[in-house]
Amino acid sequence: MAQSPHCDSFGGGEERLVHFPDSVSVGLPQGLTPLLRSQSINGTVYLLARQPFETTRVMVRSETEGPIFVLDISAQPADPESHPLPDVQILVETPQAVGAVQAESNGDLRSLPWGYVALTRFAAQQLYAPTRLIPSQPGVVAMPVNAEPVDLVVGSKIEAVPVAAWKAGLQYVTAVKLINRTRKAVVLDPRELRGAWLAATFQHNRLLPAGSEADSTVVYLLSDRPFDVAL
Repeated sequence: MAQSPHCDSFGGGEERLVHFPDSVSVGLPQGLTPLLRSQSINGTVYLLARQPFETTRVMVRSETEGPIFVLDISAQPADPESHPLPDVQILVETPQAVGAVQAESNGDLRSLPWGYVALTRFAAQQLYAPTRLIPSQPGVVAMPVNAEPVDLVVGSKIEAVPVAAWKAGLQYVTAVKLINRTRKAVVLDPRELRGAWLAATFQHNRLLPAGSEADSTVVYLLSDRPFDVAL
């Protein structure tokens, strides 16, 4: 079943992200192949126009027997004064999704498989639980991370390195290792975290001085966009 066409445009040289409910494959018309670079990773399609082109229809097919999406896309010359375009989120309404929305409107996030608490717990279990106890969570997919230090904590006293990330529905959770590089104990404060986060949970909120066994911990960051974008 094909979804209604979605019209999208972006400036040349600017990568545009389109998020789908599940993993997808992109079918580019032959004439568009030299003009547009497309990559599909864990339900997110990355589009980068090499040069402007007129509105062209692109077929995006679910890899799990889901629907076929029809996108009408175009590219225009980049405007130096324009703001970065936001990500595009493709939604599919199903009976299960309707029930999830009703549960969220009632304030019972724990009933959602992708609620804040459940998603944070899932990430912690993936990192620390014995293999036999790691849960299987339908709808949660692993996301690639760049395991390089990032400027996450204000003050430059704490080194932060992303170690793992997952996507569930419209939300992302990223596990970031925090390491105390000072000679003093540090109490972690979520207000000192850079970025736009829906929630932040520390495995431990107090770090001992550098070199101690407890000089590091993990923070779980929930966001409505990929980690590098939310940061």
